[in-house]
Amino acid sequence: MGLIHLRDVRGGDIAERVIIAGDPSRVEQVSGLLESPKLVNRNRGLIAYSGKYGGVPVSIVTHGMGVPSALIVAEELIKAGAKAIIRLGSCGAFYRGSRIGDLVIPTGCVYYPGGAYYQYLNEPVCGPTSPDYELTSNLVQAAKESGLRHKLGPVLTSDAFYAESKDFAEKWWGRGVVAVEMECAGLFLLGNLRRVKTSALLMVSDSLIEDIGFASAEELKDYANKAAEVALKALLRLKP
Repeated sequence: MGLIHLRDVRGGDIAERVIIAGDPSRVEQVSGLLESPKLVNRNRGLIAYSGKYGGVPVSIVTHGMGVPSALIVAEELIKAGAKAIIRLGSCGAFYRGSRIGDLVIPTGCVYYPGGAYYQYLNEPVCGPTSPDYELTSNLVQAAKESGLRHKLGPVLTSDAFYAESKDFAEKWWGRGVVAVEMECAGLFLLGNLRRVKTSALLMVSDSLIEDIGFASAEELKDYANKAAEVALKALLRLKP
């Protein structure tokens, strides 16, 4: 197959339905929800497992941090046969009344132009950074059935984790943006360009508006399992 970064992957290793997450430890954790999970990549720390959920093949793959890393992994997953990709990640909330572990389901993305976006589009225009409607609808339905708190709305994809502030959050909340994260705009852009279904399910790890603390990946573990179940059920609802 000749993948450069997911170098250990062989033909047939990657399922059509995929969950990606930035943290390899989260991938390890979520892979435990699969039937007979098999490690299919460890190169560059981009841990990847494939198995089945409800009898349907699913892969769980690490995408690293930021749009460039996520785009590399998503491109290679698509080359390996992925048809639907959900990012399972975390975010900083902009809306009031948020709680640690709340789910945010992005309905679209805003981003600062340049970099990878310019290279993919070859001109300084706004890219098609909306998630797939069917897959996002499936996430909403599965979240409702789970009884978990969830918020829908556009998110901001940022490249600068430590450059964010309360003023920054208030400005974007005033524009209707509900949270900030670091990969969705790139993933959704690529999904539209490559005709692959993409969406995301994010867990609130902190708020940039109110003091609710900051939850580490370890502290989000229990929430991650519940969110992963929602993502897996959404993938299973896809039409073949």
